[in-house]
Amino acid sequence: MRVVPVLVSADNYAYLLIDEPTRKAAAVDVLDVEKVQAVADKEGVSIVAGITTHHHQDHSGGNKACLFPTSLMLLATNGLNVSTYPSIPVYGGFDVPSKTHLVEDGGEFTVGDNIHVRCLATPCHTKDSICFHATDTSIKSQSGGVFTGDTLFLGGCGRFFEGTAEQMHASLSKLATLPDDTVVYNGHEYTAGNVAFAKTIEPENPAIDRLFKLAQENKVTTGLSTIGDEKEWNVFMRLDKVAIKQATGAEEPGAVMNKLRELKNNFRG
Repeated sequence: MRVVPVLVSADNYAYLLIDEPTRKAAAVDVLDVEKVQAVADKEGVSIVAGITTHHHQDHSGGNKACLFPTSLMLLATNGLNVSTYPSIPVYGGFDVPSKTHLVEDGGEFTVGDNIHVRCLATPCHTKDSICFHATDTSIKSQSGGVFTGDTLFLGGCGRFFEGTAEQMHASLSKLATLPDDTVVYNGHEYTAGNVAFAKTIEPENPAIDRLFKLAQENKVTTGLSTIGDEKEWNVFMRLDKVAIKQATGAEEPGAVMNKLRELKNNFRG
């Protein structure tokens, strides 16, 4: 199993989830089909599935174009069945546009011959948010990676557009149950801003200094963090820590999470 990030806009990541032996891949959170296909061509892989973490346009906007490219839309509307990838499944939650396969918490599917994908419902940023934990069945010793969309970022989490602080706490807690060496593949390159905020909340945490160094040395940070790392440096996954309770003036996890998000929303550092 190999994961290739594709920067499809200023900070938006799509991904190719590649089953190396078969040279088959799933395209994750396609916004720009042409950019993703160009990388697939460069890697010498065939796209056999689409995976969408949530319905927001910057993550699902390529789904329809993937099945019905703009240049052929007129033919499609006249009844001709045309598509870029005519038989691929597109996996997503209940609000994801142009999906072919509805997925829910605990759902499973495969990519190629060796990649097993497990679906984790993580509602809050959107009600239909699904994180996808991918593992290589041919390498049992590796914990794989998780595509977190806009739920979990390196050092941060998504805004609560369709849910509550309690839901985000539950969703991040669910991700925290994955093996510590699970690699995190998130939806946006927000690490520099997240670490600047984290330093104001938990300034004595040495793990945040490691994240700061990582952000300074890497323009692309996705794939350079694990669930174990996030539990050490992501303040949104550390609600029980004294420094974070003091910074928020709250004790109960939902209240701490709510105040953290409010502070982050107004952060201009």
